[in-house]
Amino acid sequence: MFGRIRRTGPGRSCQVRSAGSAPADAVNAADVEAMAEAGTDISAEMPKVLTVEAVQASDVVITMGCGDTCPVFPGKRYLGWELPDPAGQGVDAVRPIRDEIEKRIRGLLDEIGPAEQPDSSRQDARDVPHGPAGRSSP
Repeated sequence: MFGRIRRTGPGRSCQVRSAGSAPADAVNAADVEAMAEAGTDISAEMPKVLTVEAVQASDVVITMGCGDTCPVFPGKRYLGWELPDPAGQGVDAVRPIRDEIEKRIRGLLDEIGPAEQPDSSRQDARDVPHGPAGRSSP
């Protein structure tokens, strides 16, 4: 649900990925509604599995409940964000989760600062996947 938050501008680029260690079969309808309210259409998205390759290509890995199932590699920065699981919740419960995650991501992006321009031989230098276990977010 939250992989669409991006920072762009002069000298800045960031790619945020969303994946789970045990993703649901479909995106939570309340996630779709809450994100549409914020101006982002995720209705065509599908939940994705967090891959070893995604973690290896990332500078920062944000976890939300995946515990020991998320791959860990030396030299990567890991942040464990404890947040309510939006799975099965209505849009009224999802809105504050959406807003808190966006606030935290924007704070992290401000902390990281301007991203270097990635070279074409590897993925963006600022990939930030997060792996909510069993969440229905893409």
